[in-house]
Order: sequence, then C-alpha cells, then structure tokens
Amino acid sequence: MSTDVAPGGSGGTGAGDLLHLMLDGVPRTRAELISLTGLARSTVGARVEALMSANLLVPSGEAASTGGRPPARLAFNPDAGVVVGVDVGATHALVALTDLRGRVVGERALAIDIASGPKAVLDDVVRAARELLRSGRRRVGDVSGVGIGLPGPVEHATGRPVLPPIMPGWDTYDVPGHLSSALRGPVLVDNDVNLMALGEHATVYPHVDQLLFVKVATGIGAGIISGGRLHRGAQGSAGDLGHVAAPHGGDARCTCGNTGCLEAVASGPAIVRRLRAQGLDIADSQGLVDASKAGDLVATEAIRDAGREIGRVLATCVSLLNPSVIVVGGVLAQTAEHLLAGVREVVYGRSLPLATGDLQIVASRTAGHAGVVGAATMVIQHVLAPGQVEDRLGSAAAV
Repeated sequence: MSTDVAPGGSGGTGAGDLLHLMLDGVPRTRAELISLTGLARSTVGARVEALMSANLLVPSGEAASTGGRPPARLAFNPDAGVVVGVDVGATHALVALTDLRGRVVGERALAIDIASGPKAVLDDVVRAARELLRSGRRRVGDVSGVGIGLPGPVEHATGRPVLPPIMPGWDTYDVPGHLSSALRGPVLVDNDVNLMALGEHATVYPHVDQLLFVKVATGIGAGIISGGRLHRGAQGSAGDLGHVAAPHGGDARCTCGNTGCLEAVASGPAIVRRLRAQGLDIADSQGLVDASKAGDLVATEAIRDAGREIGRVLATCVSLLNPSVIVVGGVLAQTAEHLLAGVREVVYGRSLPLATGDLQIVASRTAGHAGVVGAATMVIQHVLAPGQVEDRLGSAAAV
C-alpha cells in the first residue's frame, strides 16, 4: 500500500527524509543511501542510527559482497507502531488495527445508532480498540495515532463535525479530545467518504491521479482524489454530492432541510420509502439489496433508476473533474450490476467523449475496508511525514 507521505520539514537531509526514501519497501544498504542522498557517510550513519533506535528501520538481510563482509541492508519497519482506523456509519462502525503500511491486522464490527450521540458511539469505539490491542498483544503505548471517518461534514483542521444532518448531538463535538483521552497519538477525523476514497486509492489505484469515490447508502457522498491527493476543499466540504439538486428531485424533502437533493431521491432509504408506498414489504437498504438479489424486478428497476439519477449528477462531475476512475461503494453497491448500469447509461451518454473515452465506472474492490484503510492511511501520512518523524526523534533524544 502506498503511504504517499509528502516530503518536507528538513530540507531533504534529515532523518525524516531518509525514512521517506525507505517507505517504498526496497531494502537498502548504507552505501546506497549515501549514493541516493549525496550526504556524507557520517551523516547517513547518524540518521540511520537514530531511525534504528526508534525501531523505524530494521536490518533486512545482506547485500551481495564485492569482497569482504557483505553489507547489511536496512528496511522500513511497519511493525514499529499500530494505527486504529475507524469507519463510522449511520447504523454500523468498523474498528480496525493496522500496521504502519495500512495492513489490517485485526478488526471489530459494531452495531450502533449514530443518533445516540457522540459519547455512546465513541465509547463503543474505544472499547473495541482496546479489545483489538489486547488480542494483538499490543499496548496503548504502541498506538501511533487514530483515524476516524464520520458520516457527515467535518472541519478537518479541528476534527469537529459541522451541522451533520443525520448526527443529532454531534455538531462541533470534540471527537479528537474524546478519543485522545483514551488512546495514544494524534487523532485525525474526516468525512467517511473522503477516507473511503483515500483507502480505495491507496490499496487498489495507487497510480491513478484522478479518482472519484461515490458512496451510496443511507446518504450519498463523494471523495475526490485530485493530482494523487485527497481534495477536501476550503472548509472540508468538497464532495457533498448527496445535497446537490437532482434533476428529477422535485419537492422530495431531504434531511438537510432542502428539497430535491440527490440523497432525497436516490439513497437507500429514499428508494425504500417509495417501494413501501407501493406496497412492497422492504424494511431497509439491506432488505432492498436482498430483494434485488432474489430477483425482485421492481426492486431491481428502482435501483437502476437511482443509478440513472446519480449518473445525471455525476455527468456534471465528470465534466468538471475529468476523473480516470469512478468507484461506487456503500450498501447499494452490493447490487453493482444494476446500480452501475444506471450510472453508466447516463454518464457515458451525457458526458463528452473526450472525458469518457478512458473513464472506468466500477464497484469498490476493498470489500468494505476502504473506510478503515483510508482512516489508517490518513494517520500514517501524518505521523511518517518527515517533520513529524524529526519531532519524534527529537523528543526521544531529549528524554
């Protein structure tokens, strides 16, 4: 998995920058590091010793000898810490423990009610994280950081939700403060779909620079990868696709208070409401998926119609953003053949050929793990940034 850590902090010569070179997973000798960096042997030696003392670099076999003792190779140690990644939805949460490459080493699925408020939900998250640490024989002190995705707008700089439509009691709540009091390391918070985009990009499409991830579930949202990096916008609300006016939205009332939003006509609950009004016995979004999979033609056509409505909005996004890949996830993506058929029908028919000639519109391939992997990736990019590594080494040296 690519951690895509941005350079910075030490002008390209610090220990953090040296570690950045090693994040590609290729073991190297000290001589190779000297050649790559152009630094003096003594400088590289000091940087390497500091990183090995912090357990961030470890020996990794020997290089071929050119005479005398074979030189030792060094490699980045993904087990130097663990990250808690959390994906919170309206009715579920997935809590995962990953290594510093974002590989999931343990997970717990929780049934929650986002409307029960932040304290109840976050306390459940903390309990699950501690269980994972115990089962993985790790301590709270091993936690490098916590990443959490929430199903609503988040001010990324503070980690506080901002007027989230389906999250009563969460507005401006200090999520980082709540979690950092129980778990170690920085706590970073973002919108859940942003992190799904980050997770899908890191694990499946690391070499795609322009990607749009669309989640279709209780709500509808999008995460935007632009230039290979997550695009959050000025206040962190980029990708709020569900509250764009749908062409056929009419006067359908949305949870945000407006009418005619895409979410009000094409989300799982919106489809269920329409089908129940027609007399179909479907309780929720998963029931809708199950009915479609069982061959219910009415449910299947309703999902395809929702795909068409989503496609009408996405056609505008394609013209504005020109992505290479549109990934569709969320509970309704379990019916990908029907949902995507509707999306593709409109996007390919409505957008210009130049924008759609190589455009892929595909179902998520991360099997529900995009959110937690994205949450972990967000933390890893932060804690392994050169400046952060320099601060960590400086703090250790001062003790």
